[in-house]
Amino acid sequence: MNPRQTLKNMANTMKMAKKPDKDEYQQHLRLVLMGILGVGAIGFTIQFVFSVITFGR
Repeated sequence: MNPRQTLKNMANTMKMAKKPDKDEYQQHLRLVLMGILGVGAIGFTIQFVFSVITFGR
């Protein structure tokens, strides 16, 4: 890899990047929080089911 080309690519990426507006930021935040809650709910459900199965024996 060419370090000079890598730095040029980084600079071009930073030039093209834009700060999201408030609505776009809130939408992304909402999606990320829903994903975290979904994964947590799945983990909690699995943990709960296996704890019930263990006590049932």
